Amino acid sequence: MIWVHLCTIMGKISFYTEDITFTLSQKRDFRAWISSIVAAEGKKVGEISYIFCSDDYLLDVNKQYLNHDYYTDIITFDYCEGDVVSGDLFISIPRVKEYALENSIDFKKELQRVVIHGVLHLLGQKDKKKEDAENMRKLEEKALKLFPKK
Repeated sequence: MIWVHLCTIMGKISFYTEDITFTLSQKRDFRAWISSIVAAEGKKVGEISYIFCSDDYLLDVNKQYLNHDYYTDIITFDYCEGDVVSGDLFISIPRVKEYALENSIDFKKELQRVVIHGVLHLLGQKDKKKEDAENMRKLEEKALKLFPKK
């Protein structure tokens, strides 16, 4: 089931799971962090939903809605209107774990990177061209430094 965007409550960041067992820790910190990144761009948080799922679930979404037949870590559906940032962000937890392991990065840090990667897309950042991808990585690194320390 694809999540349907309903822009009924302004400023709502939600976290769901589909097809896996996963609990996001520090939800309040994630919400504050995401909101601060959006506000720094002069925008407002509308309705942003994160759906944490399996590789196969995300592959099905990728095939059905984007006609892509490959695994990925995140798919972002952009519902932004004007200065209001809204969207559905599907994240494959197994893929994030795999990337973290392959690159010797802490899972939590890699998850933060993927979470903010989606927000950056909602803020208009692209990453298909080499120079855009390099800029996206710089923006991710800058945002990661702002995540609340525990």
